Amino acid sequence: MLSLPPLSLYIHIPWCVEKCPYCDFNSHALKHDIPEVEYVEQLIQDLDADIKRFNLSQRPLHSIFIGGGTPSLFSPDAIASLLKQVLSRFEHKKDIEITLEANPGTVEADKFIGFYQAGVSRLSIGVQSFESDKLIKLGRIHDSNQAKRAGQLAHECGIKTFNLDLMHGLPSQQLTHALDDLRTAITIAPTHLSWYQLTIEPNTAFYSKPPTLPEDETLWLIQDQGFELLNNAGYQQYEISAFAKPGFECQHNLNYWRFGDYLGIGCGAHGKITDLDTQQIIRTVKVKHPKGYLDTNREHLDHINSVEKDDIPFEFMMNQLRLVEPFSIQSYQAYTGLHPSTVLPALKAAQDKHLMSNQGDNWQVTKLGHRYLNNLLESFL
Repeated sequence: MLSLPPLSLYIHIPWCVEKCPYCDFNSHALKHDIPEVEYVEQLIQDLDADIKRFNLSQRPLHSIFIGGGTPSLFSPDAIASLLKQVLSRFEHKKDIEITLEANPGTVEADKFIGFYQAGVSRLSIGVQSFESDKLIKLGRIHDSNQAKRAGQLAHECGIKTFNLDLMHGLPSQQLTHALDDLRTAITIAPTHLSWYQLTIEPNTAFYSKPPTLPEDETLWLIQDQGFELLNNAGYQQYEISAFAKPGFECQHNLNYWRFGDYLGIGCGAHGKITDLDTQQIIRTVKVKHPKGYLDTNREHLDHINSVEKDDIPFEFMMNQLRLVEPFSIQSYQAYTGLHPSTVLPALKAAQDKHLMSNQGDNWQVTKLGHRYLNNLLESFL
């Protein structure tokens, strides 16, 4: 039998100043002024439809994440209006985690303060690099000084926790440059660091015209020495690319990776909901393009489907195995509704290859398993 996991809310704001050449997210370069009022209105209508569709009025809200695109293009007033309306529809803790993504090139001191006053409790700042030449190659609209200034403003604005988003393995990047980037980020002293390797995704400008990326040996050295730097600075790795000071892990993303539920509202947003009445896991996708999403003559839901039972073990593991922490067979049963026999043979086979370890009822990815995660995940297909 399925049990209800925590429920989170993802809100997608699709506009950016420019489309980055590596980005495969649903983002759209600005051509006119952002229709803030109209978009917030449609977001709330989208949310109300999901609450009714899945009978969610009595479920408490665990966390909120406002992503994009570049949500910091919105005014603090628009974010305040949005959050006030969202929170009025759910029970929630007074200190609910509310994250907003920000680009250093679109923020200033009063804007960060405004987001804090609007209810945002966590910022995620998309720095990507502190090298100006690398930022240009990545199509970012900010420079190194703006990136550092954004971190300083985050400390000063009143928000208790913030994340810096940093990439490595950038075009023509050497080991020393990648580690210098990381040292600069550590000096800014965020409570959380997302540090991940650039990958070339389909349907991006980099996919059409690939840049020259570091050799595999350099990438391994960057990762190994970078992990050591982070550990020595007091950042604990809790997910493949997420590092935090103790107690500052991102609760919203943890809910994703633990196979929790989440509503997705906004252009192209994805959602996952556990339906106890039908004993099914439901996935939703909203209308992708802003023009269609803002069309009052059509509904926001673009696609809805139940996850096939044969696909659930892989979906659970694809999320859970990103985490360093162990998981229990009981949590697998509760959040998938499946018998342990649907996953234990694959777990034991992975253990024989030293990709997984177990202690009693708990299973955990080994360091080798994280290094070869794609191979490990294939065990659950």
